[in-house]
Amino acid sequence: MTTKKKRKTILLILICIWISGCGANNRTDDTAEVISLNQVGEYSGAPYVYLNNNIPYFTDEEKENTKPFEIYSSLDDLGRCGVAFANICKELMPTEEREPIGQIKPSGWHTVKYNGIIDGNYLYNRCHLIGYQLAGENANELNLITGTRYLNTEGMEGFENTVGDYVAETENHVLYRVTPLFEGAELVAKGVEIEAWSVEDKGAGICFNVFCYNVQPGIEIDYATGESRIADNTSKQAGFIASDSKPGREEPNSDAQTEEEVRTYILNVNTKNFHLPTCSSVDRMSDKNKREVESTIDEIKAQGFTPCSRCLGR
Repeated sequence: MTTKKKRKTILLILICIWISGCGANNRTDDTAEVISLNQVGEYSGAPYVYLNNNIPYFTDEEKENTKPFEIYSSLDDLGRCGVAFANICKELMPTEEREPIGQIKPSGWHTVKYNGIIDGNYLYNRCHLIGYQLAGENANELNLITGTRYLNTEGMEGFENTVGDYVAETENHVLYRVTPLFEGAELVAKGVEIEAWSVEDKGAGICFNVFCYNVQPGIEIDYATGESRIADNTSKQAGFIASDSKPGREEPNSDAQTEEEVRTYILNVNTKNFHLPTCSSVDRMSDKNKREVESTIDEIKAQGFTPCSRCLGR
């Protein structure tokens, strides 16, 4: 076990003891009762909607907390994830390379490809409730749900990137809670509620409460089982491949750009991520951390930068 992981394990144990003693996190297990799928409404074309006027449900006591912590609910009787709650800060962010997570099979998992319909072809991703870039949790079954490519890239990642960039630049704390919402005994979540609040500046830097839909345009999903099919109004010219996933392997993503193609990229010299100029993360990047380059993906990677998973699909 690395020094980073040892320190993190000790930190988690101490925080769990602290929480059980003072009850500071008594909302972690009952957050799902705050909203219902009826309140959220059906998907109507936008990847997410705002809840509670975009104000998170954290208590006043929670909003004052500057102690780092991570808490993940136990899997329920159906093997489904529950609420994940953390106080994101520099101490929790990863310092090591991300490891494979293909051995984890979240509830409702199927390895299915829809060539020509989905960016990256694969319908499902193993979606982190609390993104790896925020807390360094990788192959943690308590933190991974079966989520569509659309949920991952169009819904959750933009909010994760916003929080990650903010913490990296300010070194402040951000309360961050993700609640997957399941209907009845369904194995695949209908979506996730994401709440966030920056502590030191009392929500001035980060404050949102959104519901991201676990849907995929052009595909119909059976949320009870995770099975799927091409929607009737989707072009039948697109190819279709289904296969079983192999433990220990992560599904590849198709790339909009080749590794050797020279084009314009935006580097964040603080977070060491790089983006396409049109990425929403670029708009939120401070000028002092922003650098524009004409280069290839391979060359930028060689300098120690990581491609944005949202705009570059990696």
